[in-house]
Amino acid sequence: MSARRTEPVGIDDLLERVRADLDRVTAQEAFAEAAGGALLVDIRYAALRERDGLIPGALVVERNELEWRLDPRGSHRAAEATGHDLRVVVVCNEGYASSLAALSLRQLGLYRATDLIGGFQAWRAAGLPLAPPSGGG
Repeated sequence: MSARRTEPVGIDDLLERVRADLDRVTAQEAFAEAAGGALLVDIRYAALRERDGLIPGALVVERNELEWRLDPRGSHRAAEATGHDLRVVVVCNEGYASSLAALSLRQLGLYRATDLIGGFQAWRAAGLPLAPPSGGG
């Protein structure tokens, strides 16, 4: 099996292309969607969670485990990964890695996956609820 060769693209162009297909949400919209049953997924690494705290109710999944934990058909899925129609809002620190992560989830069939514009920092700046880290990361 050989890899398909494509023209190189810079990360800024790739991000622009990815975001054109996502219905990205603001912090206030993410808060409202979570109240309505959407799953917020925090992919920030432990040091950032320990430094800045957590979004109450968000599922914490390290980025390198995201696809395995959110694939509804996967053997390592989180209990929250209930189906392909699940609304997932991915949260990173500033809203860059989360866009690429949301694309990856969509490629797994989670067609309602998106991400938070501005990431955790936008959530915090909007004055939305925060929780202290749960110890040990």
